Amino acid sequence: MMTNLFSVFDPTSSVLMLPLNWMSTFLGMMFLPMLYWAMPSRWSLLWTLITSTLHKEFKTLLGSSHFGTTLMFVSLFSLIVFNNFLGLLPYVFTSTSHLAMTLALALPLWVAFMMFGWINHTQHMFAHLVPQGTPGALMPFMVLIETISNVIRPGTLAVRLAANMIAGHLLLTLLGSTGPSLSATLISMLIIGQILLLILEAAVAVIQSYVFAVLSTLYASEVT
Repeated sequence: MMTNLFSVFDPTSSVLMLPLNWMSTFLGMMFLPMLYWAMPSRWSLLWTLITSTLHKEFKTLLGSSHFGTTLMFVSLFSLIVFNNFLGLLPYVFTSTSHLAMTLALALPLWVAFMMFGWINHTQHMFAHLVPQGTPGALMPFMVLIETISNVIRPGTLAVRLAANMIAGHLLLTLLGSTGPSLSATLISMLIIGQILLLILEAAVAVIQSYVFAVLSTLYASEVT
């Protein structure tokens, strides 16, 4: 029973009241065997085209000196986009709408980038704290501002993804809950509105996955 509007995001299931809904995170692995068919399907060819395009773009951002690094960011995009799309299906738990999931993706990446940068490129990291041409009087403030902007990066990545996923699902839930009290004419308009919102949510699912992966790639390129 839904006690409040946000109860639709509770990670609990009816099986012994265990948080098994998080298992939906791994539903995307069902699509992996399709990539190994002798005769690839159209979906497999489309996904191969998408991942190869992302690989070329991430390689441009990172540079050609870091061989194999793009695989991590393409995999990150794949995980997020699968979870975002599966969350649009009825009764499928959306793990990317929880900060526990998005922070678990963003925070380790950011910590790894920071450790790599400060250990291997210390002078380069110090140079990033003070932009070129900054007046001497403003240098302490610029260091403070740049440090704060660096520290909040994993939080902004996580909150952006979770907030966008929650907003669309809440809107769909709110509109859907008004259905029983509407007339036949309004219900037909509501269905059209829900379909349009679902199309918008599908676009948001792809865009937010792309934004998360590209920003992670940009953060990685800054420490090298």
